Amino acid sequence: MARADPKRILLVTGLSGAGKTTALKTLEDLGWEVVDNLPLSLLTHLLATPLPAGADRQRPLAIGLDSRTRGFNADRIVRQVKKLARDGAPIETLYLDCQTTELLRRYSETRRRHPLAPDRPATDGIAEERELAAPLRRWADHVIDTTDSDSNLLRQQIRDRFGGDDAPTLTLMSFGFARGIPRNADLMFDMRFLRNPHWERSLRDLTGLESEVAAHIAADPVYEEALGRIEDLLLTLLPRYRAEGKSYVSVAFGCTGGRHRSVHVAERVATRLRKAGFSPTVDHRDLATPPRDGIERSTGTRSAGTGSTETTANDGFQGE
Repeated sequence: MARADPKRILLVTGLSGAGKTTALKTLEDLGWEVVDNLPLSLLTHLLATPLPAGADRQRPLAIGLDSRTRGFNADRIVRQVKKLARDGAPIETLYLDCQTTELLRRYSETRRRHPLAPDRPATDGIAEERELAAPLRRWADHVIDTTDSDSNLLRQQIRDRFGGDDAPTLTLMSFGFARGIPRNADLMFDMRFLRNPHWERSLRDLTGLESEVAAHIAADPVYEEALGRIEDLLLTLLPRYRAEGKSYVSVAFGCTGGRHRSVHVAERVATRLRKAGFSPTVDHRDLATPPRDGIERSTGTRSAGTGSTETTANDGFQGE
């Protein structure tokens, strides 16, 4: 009896050179469990084997099969698929097709031999394989013709059909430029143009998580327009990153010390993105560092947007 653990089982097959490897790698990136070129005699055994304790029982399973698979027989595979479906297995078939002229171009470009015609012209192997696989193509639930597709377009088609609603893992980070920029940020915004709470004695020991600091920053005349434009930009870009299949997106907001402006902005932007349906994780890298004066070593550092002036005499980081 077929196991009922995976919420979806997909047999991935088709012509050699049509993109099976790309399809399987894309499914793996989407979180599918992938098995390639499994001998047909083991297919039923695989599906009947209970998952180990602690395994994700809802993880979908993709199984790659083609003419190189030991014991490949399209009619036999169709019979097995029908039987498994009758037994209640949530099984589907994806067939990758491609016109002969394009397959010949790909084999010539890669200088590979066709697996069914290692000592004959590739046209012979393509014709033989097309005939052998015909029952699978007729039976397949999904057929993708990759004749006019490059690998990027095929990956996009796989994501559209089998990726569900998965979005990239989104991280918003606050940091202080004085303590180094994050190495892996995809997008980085410099918040040092906003008025700096550090130069207000009553706010210096607070952080951007507190309402007094937020109110001080929000009083900057350019605050609302600047933050609104940044949020609109992110709402435009994030769906495009998803469409391109990007798995992780990191957005960093920096200020001088990483305690005030960048922290507040990261929290505000996260709230806006959550309202738009995203699920960002917020990381305040330098929030726990102590506030320190003197990074500019000036005698009259003026806080942006205020009339206050404070003398800095100590070497160190200008805190935020």
